[in-house]
Parts: sequence; C-alpha cells; structure tokens
Amino acid sequence: MAHAAVDIHTHILPPRWEDWASRYGVTGWPSCRLHDACNAIIYLGEKEFRRIDERSFSPARRIADMDAERIGMQMISPVPVMLCYWGPAEATDAFARMQNDFIAGVVHQHPGRFVGAGTVALQDAKLATRELERLKGMGFTAVEIGSQVNGRDFDDPQLFDFFAAAQQLDMALFVHPQGPSIGQERMGQYYLPFMVGYPADSALAAARLILGGVLERLPRLRICFAHGGGTFSSALGRLDHGHRVRPEARKLIAEPPSRYAQSLYFDTLTHDPKLLAFNLEKFGSQRIMVGSDYPFDMGVEHPLAQLEGVAMTAEDMDNITHKTAQQFLRLA
Repeated sequence: MAHAAVDIHTHILPPRWEDWASRYGVTGWPSCRLHDACNAIIYLGEKEFRRIDERSFSPARRIADMDAERIGMQMISPVPVMLCYWGPAEATDAFARMQNDFIAGVVHQHPGRFVGAGTVALQDAKLATRELERLKGMGFTAVEIGSQVNGRDFDDPQLFDFFAAAQQLDMALFVHPQGPSIGQERMGQYYLPFMVGYPADSALAAARLILGGVLERLPRLRICFAHGGGTFSSALGRLDHGHRVRPEARKLIAEPPSRYAQSLYFDTLTHDPKLLAFNLEKFGSQRIMVGSDYPFDMGVEHPLAQLEGVAMTAEDMDNITHKTAQQFLRLA
C-alpha cells in the first residue's frame, strides 16, 4: 500500500484487564466488561461511561475498516479516559504500562499497519519520564498526553522535565483534550464537554505551552494537538495582539505567539472544511495530518473525505495524507 494514508488519531484499549480498583484501593477506576465477542461497556467504577464494540479492541476489524477507507497505517493511542491522571501515581503508572504493553503487542503482530502512541503517569514527572524511556526502548516514537494534568497546565514547572525528556529522546507528543477544565460547572448538559469544552481546553493548552515559554526553551519538541487544535487557530490573532499590547503576554517569550505556533502539528478533525482550510493556510500542510478519532462517534467514518473540497496542491495532499505523519512519527 505505497503512499497509503496515515491516520494519527485513533484509540484502542485491551478487551480486559485486572481489577485495578481492588488492587490499588481506588474508586472510579476504568474497567471493561465484555458482553460478547463484539460488544462491551467501559465503566468508571460502577457508572457506565461508554458502550463500545470490537473496533475498540480488535486489530483484525480495524484493518478491515482501514482497507475500506484507504488507510495504510493507524497510530493507535489509549482511550483518553484511560489516562487516569487523577489516580494514585503508582496505580496510574502500572495502568500505563499495561496499556503500553498491549499496544506494543498489536504493533508487533501487525507491522506496517500500526504505530503506537503510549501513555504515562503525567501527574508524576519522574514516573512519566521513566516510562517514556521504557517506551523509547520498546520502539515507540510517540506518547499521548492529556491537555492538562489535574488542572496543571503545560507551563507548570513540574512538567518541564518531562517535556525536556521528550525532546531529548526524540519522542513525539499527541495532545488529547482532558477534562475539560474550562467552565466545567456550566457543561452539565447537551454533551457540551465534548463539543465545546474539548476545543477550548486544547486552545488553552497550546496557548500556555507558547506563552509559558516551553517552546522557547524546547524548540525541537514535536507536539500535535488533536481536533485541529480546537479553537486555537481562531484565537491566534488575538494572542498576537495581546503579545503586542500586554506585558503579561511578553513575560516569557520575545516573539509573537504565531511564530511559535508554526512548530506545532494538528490533525484534520475539525468537522468544518473551512476551518481545515484556514489551518492549512495558517500552518501549512507540513504541519497537518489525517485524524479520524476512530472508532468513536465524535470522529468521522471516512477519514479522507475530510479533505474533499479543500483547495490544496498535490504536494499538500501528499503531506497531509502521509508525508507529515511519516516525519512526525519518524517512520521514513
């Protein structure tokens, strides 16, 4: 499948795992309960979180869907609710290792069709860095992280060593909204956390990464924001204006935020071709990669259909479908 597309935003989980709540004495921990070979429910404690089918855990089903959609490779990353930053660090670290070993097994069984993005206990930078080093040794080239860590943002000094380790190890970071932390008390209805909270949380994470000087200090950090960066690109002009007129926004960076934004990566999952075209104009095709959020309903069923009707050159198309991902994930 020469030059087949790479989908960098898909999620996977093991079909079963041991009772973490009992093992570590924590409540509300994720569990997966299979009803049959094709259907299961993710629970948080005893509360139903999401009904899933075999697409979430069956590599064979995924490959069939990939072939039907002309997707040559998926980057497989944990389901965001499984990051568990809120839990005891030791429990989250062990849970991360379990997921990472499962993902590594899928990649090993299907070389050339999957590349793994692991997870770490980001609430403890030392444990996170240790697992990052283990992942590097296992052949991983990427890690999925949440957009905030229990309310701590990317410019938090306690997280800097992790970001520095990611740069040093040449590990790409895939940022998925986590929370959301913004206006949570106002998002109790209408599925708003996933429709409004997630895009806003991504924008805040990117803004703090830039204004907090993390990219100033770590210019070789490869970091991609899911869902097209949420509302970040539409806020970028305002961030630049604030940098010009407000001393607070110039405290840790000398250049306008838009200059640092040129080093970020984004997926195509905007649900709006005009916004995708805007991101293409703002950041260039060398910073945009196909993303579907497979297999969940807030994603898209036909990943490449997102590119239809968006004006771009043949070079742009090659970049977005596979070349940018190959560079981001060190596949080529």
